Amino acid sequence: MERTVVSTDQAPAAIGPYSQAVATQGRLLFCSGQVALLPDGTLLEGDVKAQTEQVMKNLGAVLAAAGTSFDNVVKTTIFLRTMEDFAVVNEVYGAVFTGPPPARSTVAVLGLPKNVDVEIEAIALLRD
Repeated sequence: MERTVVSTDQAPAAIGPYSQAVATQGRLLFCSGQVALLPDGTLLEGDVKAQTEQVMKNLGAVLAAAGTSFDNVVKTTIFLRTMEDFAVVNEVYGAVFTGPPPARSTVAVLGLPKNVDVEIEAIALLRD
């Protein structure tokens, strides 16, 4: 199966040996987890709400670079430093998915890259 790397300067570059996203010939896009980095790689300073807003902007930019959008996301995984942030993250996340939301998992983890509070990854359908 053929795969294509998707990359955009509208979201932060990968900070390790991975791609922002990979599209498959089977019309799926696998987006790497996004954290609250600005497109220039600067860490956003702010609370979990501000971090989640930046994460969603980054994911939106990667989706757009592949020619798709949040409307075509079928699965997300949210990683939180603490479940105490669940309600705030859920509010920001929910504002982006205005139609039927994708399937989702949310887990609390011991640590995240750059010591952020939230990371979100997504799988989306590619348009014809």
